Amino acid sequence: MNAVDEVKGRLNIEDVIGEYVTLKRAGRNFKGLSPFSHEKTASFVVSPEKQIWKDFSSGKGGSMFDFVMEVEGLDFKGALELLARKAGVDLDEYQNKSNRKGPNKERLYTLLELSAKFYQVQFSKNQEALEYVLKNRNYSKQTALEWRIGYSPNNGTAMIDFAKSKNYTDQEIQQAGLSSFNYKNQPVDMFRGRLMIPLQDPQGRVIGFTARQLDNNANAPKYINTPQTILYDKSRHIYGLHNAKESIRKNKYVVIVEGNLDVIASHQAGVKQVVATAGTALTEPLLKTLSRFTGDIRLSFDADRAGLAATERAIPIASKVKVSLSIVEIPEGKDPDELIKKDPKLWVNAIDSQKYALDWLISLYEKQLDLDSAVGKKQYSDVLLPVIRSLGDAVEKDHYLKLISKKINISQDALNEKLSKTQSMTMPVSMRKIKTPTPQIDKRQIENQKIEDNFICLVLMRKTLRNFTNIVEPEMLSNDNARQLLVFIKYNTDFDAKDAKDIVENLRDYVKIESLLYEVTYQDLELNELHDEAARLQARLVERYVKTQKAKLIQELNNASEQTSRDLLTKVKEYDKLLNQVKGA
Repeated sequence: MNAVDEVKGRLNIEDVIGEYVTLKRAGRNFKGLSPFSHEKTASFVVSPEKQIWKDFSSGKGGSMFDFVMEVEGLDFKGALELLARKAGVDLDEYQNKSNRKGPNKERLYTLLELSAKFYQVQFSKNQEALEYVLKNRNYSKQTALEWRIGYSPNNGTAMIDFAKSKNYTDQEIQQAGLSSFNYKNQPVDMFRGRLMIPLQDPQGRVIGFTARQLDNNANAPKYINTPQTILYDKSRHIYGLHNAKESIRKNKYVVIVEGNLDVIASHQAGVKQVVATAGTALTEPLLKTLSRFTGDIRLSFDADRAGLAATERAIPIASKVKVSLSIVEIPEGKDPDELIKKDPKLWVNAIDSQKYALDWLISLYEKQLDLDSAVGKKQYSDVLLPVIRSLGDAVEKDHYLKLISKKINISQDALNEKLSKTQSMTMPVSMRKIKTPTPQIDKRQIENQKIEDNFICLVLMRKTLRNFTNIVEPEMLSNDNARQLLVFIKYNTDFDAKDAKDIVENLRDYVKIESLLYEVTYQDLELNELHDEAARLQARLVERYVKTQKAKLIQELNNASEQTSRDLLTKVKEYDKLLNQVKGA
């Protein structure tokens, strides 16, 4: 991973742009007014999922780096340095190896990958671990392989010895979170005699482990996790996201559970839009990561004090991140794994019966407190008003104030007075000033760029429209990225736009912009409508090109010899012939 990827992994594009532009959620995307033109209707779109932005009024678009370069007037190096400071990324780590300070991340990734394979081999040989997974947990062999379940030997230094045999140092083994020190200050394995569950990042790379106790030793913790390392950040890690991403996108919601084994059980039962957190802390970075895939987030935490406190803390964060947070209640106090063992349909029904988080919280305290007494009313409002105050939407806030006023039979004026004295849980957002002056927009140039971008996005996203590229040549386009992509499409007519790895690296952001353009502009149109639009845009491109070329030829004719004039007139006829191919479109 390079410095750019590290910064992208730590920052959300909507947060970076949200410091300059007021954004509001619109489905999977965010919309706002263009900072580059004086528009009154929002046409500036940010895609958290694609980590890309597109300004339809000015034609600009790109990554978070492109945006910062535009608004701050910086070159790429300056934008990288600014965003690296914001993300807490030390750029010195990514210098040449001879100058690099600190751990080598790529070696640590490789070490953790090797350790996962080592634990898997040990698992296949350990009867106790096999019995626990295959019989007690009822996981299939396929599930155990898919989730890379392993076992750590209990001889003290098995992992250390294995890592050293692969030429890793004691320091690197410790930096990966695979070793600790005993009472004699000697290195020993961090995990011993435990079931090993690899923790993987959204790309599937191993970054740490959760280790579950297999015996019933009451003096030992049931679970041990990798400590904070340069690769593993507990507050940002979402277990199972690498396997759940596509299902989250397809189902348009995600369920967060407490246990890693609950995630595995749910996926085995076919409910794959399920992930877990490290504990019950729902942090802002965690919710922002999930918001890239969906705005519908459902919690299935234990209804104990920890789960309740987590829900109370999560509601204002969800409001800030602009996602919908709801609660999945498990009947009879069971956990998801127990419910799935009884009947997977019960788990599906529980998920489908989710309740909006604040409604659930209000209902819960209504049952716990005596709302007829002054003390109960005070406690009820003490708990709920700070949560309501933190809501970002004024209409939602007013709705819940009226609801609570009615439930405890207190005037809304009294609640408003108490609310005004309640310390705000959120800070007002102040927009950062855009340093570069808003340029004068050439409307004709923007219109020409729109024609090019729209044509390219149609032939990129719909294979059946690629025949329209037959008479469109690279020189008809003014944008270098559009020209390169047109050539690629012409020579790769069966290319699937969703498989961006086949695209050369310098075009990948442009492909994301084009796919966002298609999603916003054309996704809901019928194929015949898309066909007509592609034909119209093709005609506009050809007409523009022919008009420009003929104007040049006319200039040349003024001073041309007789032979040159005949050659130029022949070219004019060729352009007219080309133009006739698109007339009527």
